[in-house]
Amino acid sequence: MKRLLALAATLLIVGCQTTPPESAGNALDSSEQDVPASAPITYGAFTQDSLYALLVAELAGQRNRFDIALDNYVRQARITQDAGVAERSFRIAEYMGAAQPALDSVLIWARNAPDSLEAQRAAAIQLARAGHYEESLEFMEKVLRGQGDTHFDFLALSAVESDPDTRAGLLQSFDRLLGKYPQNPQLVFGKAVLLQQDERPAEALALLEKQPTAQQQVPSILLRARLLQLLERGDEALPLLESGLRRNPDDKRLRLTYARALVEHNQLEKAIGEFATLIQQYPDDNDLRFSMALVCLEAQAWQEAIVYLEELIGRGSHLDAAYFNLGRAYQELGETQLALQAYEQVGPSNEYLPAKLFQSQILLAANDPRAVSRMLSSARMEQPDYAIQLYLIEIEALADLRQGDASWQLIQQALEEYPEDLSLLYTRAMLADRRGQTQQLEADLRFILEREPDNAMALNALGYTLAERTDRHAEALALIEQAHRLNPDDPAILDSLGWVHFKLGNPAKAEGYLRQAYARFPDHEVAAHFGEVLWSQGKHQEARKVWAEALNEQPDSPILKETLQRLTGKGAL
Repeated sequence: MKRLLALAATLLIVGCQTTPPESAGNALDSSEQDVPASAPITYGAFTQDSLYALLVAELAGQRNRFDIALDNYVRQARITQDAGVAERSFRIAEYMGAAQPALDSVLIWARNAPDSLEAQRAAAIQLARAGHYEESLEFMEKVLRGQGDTHFDFLALSAVESDPDTRAGLLQSFDRLLGKYPQNPQLVFGKAVLLQQDERPAEALALLEKQPTAQQQVPSILLRARLLQLLERGDEALPLLESGLRRNPDDKRLRLTYARALVEHNQLEKAIGEFATLIQQYPDDNDLRFSMALVCLEAQAWQEAIVYLEELIGRGSHLDAAYFNLGRAYQELGETQLALQAYEQVGPSNEYLPAKLFQSQILLAANDPRAVSRMLSSARMEQPDYAIQLYLIEIEALADLRQGDASWQLIQQALEEYPEDLSLLYTRAMLADRRGQTQQLEADLRFILEREPDNAMALNALGYTLAERTDRHAEALALIEQAHRLNPDDPAILDSLGWVHFKLGNPAKAEGYLRQAYARFPDHEVAAHFGEVLWSQGKHQEARKVWAEALNEQPDSPILKETLQRLTGKGAL
């Protein structure tokens, strides 16, 4: 029993850890914590049962049975109400991610160590995590009164998902505390966060702008910059961030935000300089190196981008994205073989299909459709999960080469493998339209609409085809109007709606829809329709202007040439 008491005494030194444990060993070995030589050691007085339970907990921790350790410590914290036991219980629970035991333990610790600012702060944070915001504020105020560093920022940020009533109550509590501590920067920041969450960005910004410059901490500067962007005053964010950087030159978040803001404002050379500084400060941060490569690509600094991308590949970081963007850089430099080699290295990822698309474009530009087919066929075998998308890439490539029979044969092959895939069926419908097979188009689109009645794209495509190829104009109008209700701002649907009204003999109504479509998307097909409707109403000068604008962008447009030939007797203006 004497040995038990001696060992227990060494385990139960009462004291506060100032940082959370970094490992299970730290969480369960308080004997390694630094204790000032002059600090008196106080031992707890426990019953034999409590000592035994705590010793079992320590031994369980030594054997990685943290569940037993935590269970014993939580129980003894409740029984003994000892601050040291409760703190230890909290540290273990926090390490294990056990939210309720952590909350229960930290409240015992805070109540039994009222002079410990660390205990009060930890209690406030755990209460905020649990959604008990008012109670959390009470503990935060205790920390304030003790002149300790608070975490009002965490408290406000933790309320992001709270309901409006909870946020309103928190705002009142923040106002009450600001009345007592008006210069506390974390209180000001916390209230600004709550105002932003309450969709009151102008008030949040005004509150932060009242702070004296000397009191503006980095989180407040970053929030101000974000609020300026939200309020469409982003040009004011740059000088704010510059000023903040002069005062905090080593702050990573601040410099990174400034660099990104420079990119948004198209100040790419300055952005590259800031990213270079960040990479010098944090040479092992591959995310920064990747961001630098992307900015170089945006600035068309292809060689510089290649350097950073090859460094990433050498480091084995961001591999698929690095190879993909390396291919882009080489493609821009005209190094097509190097580009193809880079694209070929891209594995299953977000970049895989774009890489195959760019490979196809390079091979098509070399007038080698067989190489495209070989490459994509091989890719379908290697990556069957991408087979449908790879079929679509090849079909589109063949269609662009005006190899109509080959694209038709391939879509039939794809549908034999995937007979009910809606994207393949829609593609076959569009190919059928090019071949004048209206019945096939209608059958495929009807199949899609049976499964997706609110598919606006299919509704619009079917409606437009019926308006253009048949005399079923009333049926076409109903389909297009349904699509319009689903996507009222889609320029393609507005174009169809205007065109079907023109077919129905309503040129004035048609003009209104086509004018909207052309304003949103001045495409050559929309221009052809819009100009024809204007021409039919005698507005020849405006019609010619619309056609001229479209021809300037797409001089080889077959629909524009056909429309001009039919209406003016000439294929050009």
